[in-house]
Order: sequence, then C-alpha cells, then structure tokens
Amino acid sequence: MVEVVKIGVIGAGQMGNGIAHVAALAGYQVTLNDISSDNLASGMANIKTNLARQANKGLISHDDVEKAIKAITTSSDIAALAEVDMVIEAASENAETKKAIFKTLCPILKPSAIIASNTSSISITRLASSTDRAEQFLGLHFMNPVPLMKLVEIIRGLATSEETYQAGLEVTRRMGKVTTNSEDFPAFIVNRILIPMINEAVYTLYEGVGTVDSIDRGMKLGANHPMGPLELADFIGLDIVLAVMQVLNEGLADSKYRPCPLLVKYVEAGWLGRKTKRGFYDYRGEVPVPTR
Repeated sequence: MVEVVKIGVIGAGQMGNGIAHVAALAGYQVTLNDISSDNLASGMANIKTNLARQANKGLISHDDVEKAIKAITTSSDIAALAEVDMVIEAASENAETKKAIFKTLCPILKPSAIIASNTSSISITRLASSTDRAEQFLGLHFMNPVPLMKLVEIIRGLATSEETYQAGLEVTRRMGKVTTNSEDFPAFIVNRILIPMINEAVYTLYEGVGTVDSIDRGMKLGANHPMGPLELADFIGLDIVLAVMQVLNEGLADSKYRPCPLLVKYVEAGWLGRKTKRGFYDYRGEVPVPTR
C-alpha cells in the first residue's frame, strides 16, 4: 500500500479548504491548489479562522493551529502537485470540469500517486476512465462543513484496487473521520436520500403548499431536523443541489428525480444561497429574510 505523506487538494473553495484543514491537522503535508490566487487567499483565511475557532473552543491546542498552518502551502500552478502521494479533487460538481483537471494533472503526477474525487454525485468509474490510473482512483466524499462533519463516503470505481481503497480508508481515519462504503451509483448514499428531499421541499414551495418559513419550521420542529430543507439548500448551494438532481435524473431515468422548475429558476437568476447572499433567503441584512 502506498504510504501517504503529502496530500494535494485541488480547489480552495468551501470543500477544498475544509479538506486541506483536516489533512493538515492530521499531520499531512498539504499543497492547496486553485487556478485563482484570490480563491487561495480566501481559502487560507477560512482555514485560519476555523482553526482559531476550534482552538478557542478547546478542541485543539494553539500549537496544533500553528503546525497545521505551517503544513499547508498554496499554489495556482498544478505542477506544484508533482510530488504528492494523493490528490483530492474538490472542484465544482461538473464532470467535464473534473475530467479537464485530470487531463492536466495526470502527466505531472508520480506513477504511484492516488487520485481521489470529492464528487458528491458523479460516477467514479466514469471519472477514473478519463485518467491514466483507474486502479489508483476512488471517491472520497467529505461532508460539509468538513472540519465539523464526521462522515466520509468511500466509493470504489469498477477498477479501483484494494490497495487504493485501503489507502483511502487509512487517510480518512487518520483525519478522524468515520467512513461508510457506497456503491458507484448516482449521488451515492447521502445525497441519493438528502437532495431529493430538498427538491421535494422546493416543489412544496413551488406548488404553494407552504411558504419558505412554514416549510423550514415544519421540518425543524416536526421532524427534528437541525436545519430546514430550504435553509440547508442555501447552505449547500442551489447550483450544487441542481447539479446532483440532474445527475440523478439522467443516471436513473426516473421522473421522481426531475429538478423542480423553481430550483432551476433560482439558479438561472444567480441566487445560489449563502455564497451569493440570496437564495430561498436573502442574507444581505442582519437577519436572513425569506425571498418567497
């Protein structure tokens, strides 16, 4: 089994900087890569803020914070990943975008390097086939926010070797995560259940059964959910919710996975949730206000 010492993370957004955070805390040397230097700066700022928050809560020491920050280097040049033992791709949830990244990445990696995708819905077998190392490719689906959520779904593609699977298991366990195995079906386990529920909540809003407030209050107080489904959709990003629904719709060919037209409309408007300050709630004021 490949010994993983150095980890590369592609994508400095919410998921990528969270993965870099937990990898560095686990003692790995981490290279955080993104085509945007602004994204890298923002990602590192988030990492530092989140590490400080953990230290202030007594979850980690201030020494842990310093060591983790020193363990992370950033680069907008993908060639900086040439010596890593494992790359975890955390780019946007689009198959063609990911394949384009792998096409550039594979020639610069050392032959023994493993590639993991943090995709939340796309076929691992299909992504692996676009690389030169399908046996050394697997899915590691971290949950959001990565530093707080304990679960990682591990997904084997058709060609994923046992050695690669064991390496993925060891890395995630060292990060303090609990793993669950999923077969390589559209959206895997968590999002196969969660995202259609959110889509149904959007349909409930679309059809006028309830308002944003009544739907979220109903599920929080009636089903004991910590967040209402529309609030959760805003947290995840409506573009991500739509992308997963499209993967389910196309991959399983069942009308129950049809994305709600209202969800499509919000994404077309650029109202993607918290990251754009508007979604099913408007976040531009001191208190979020429903937009419908």
